[in-house]
Amino acid sequence: MNGASREALAAARERFDALTDTASVDVEKLAADLVAVTGLLDREVSLRRVLTDPAQAGEAKAELVARLLGGQVGGEAVDLLSGMVRSRWSRSRDLVDAVEELAASAEFVAAQRAGTLDDVEDELFRFGRIVSSTQELRSALTDRAATASAKAELVRTLLGGRANPVTVRLVATLVTRPRGRSLEGGLEALSKLAAERRNRMVAVVTSAVPLSDRQRQRLGAALAQLYGRQMHLNLDVDPGVVGGISVQVGDEVINGTIADRLHEVARRVAG
Repeated sequence: MNGASREALAAARERFDALTDTASVDVEKLAADLVAVTGLLDREVSLRRVLTDPAQAGEAKAELVARLLGGQVGGEAVDLLSGMVRSRWSRSRDLVDAVEELAASAEFVAAQRAGTLDDVEDELFRFGRIVSSTQELRSALTDRAATASAKAELVRTLLGGRANPVTVRLVATLVTRPRGRSLEGGLEALSKLAAERRNRMVAVVTSAVPLSDRQRQRLGAALAQLYGRQMHLNLDVDPGVVGGISVQVGDEVINGTIADRLHEVARRVAG
């Protein structure tokens, strides 16, 4: 994606991350809903053109999304798509690609919550290698004469009970909705997306007072440098926090017991 679409996708990813950082969100349902929306937009060319028409007001397009999808998919999917159509897209097809990416990302969040994301990434990689080296299998999975249900059943037969359910769903979606991609290319894109999700860390930050935008930026940069990974901040305010700030990354809590690290983070935040 280029230009406006790249910015719109970045904004959509931020909204998605904020939504799925909430444990109460059913990410498996969200993934299924976004897959359904991807299919709708892929089929209905006129609809996606309306939803990406820069001459139409963003709020009007969001209202159209609510009317069309309200009651058909969950509120989280409607909210995500409503935010996306308010953005500007360079091409109408970029919107479909973005929704499809978020659907896969929701599956990866499900695996991440279950502690199986590494397994899913490895399974996608290995399945890609098997497909590349087995012409008969590749032909069966990409046969245009075969129905989508038949190909999905073949995937379940091949991977069911042998691979993570997330892997099975992702591969089944890919072979039934290739959208012009090669099977190998689609698997490679999924593997890359899984790796990006795996390398993203979440820091739970509790501070005595709300942090300013500048402080949040500095803290995020300091933690990213400290851990060598992209860092997303979940912020909370608790006046009783000792020392004014506490940061938890995974099982590690950065507080007075790790004084040198806390001092370094606090110094960078203070600027």
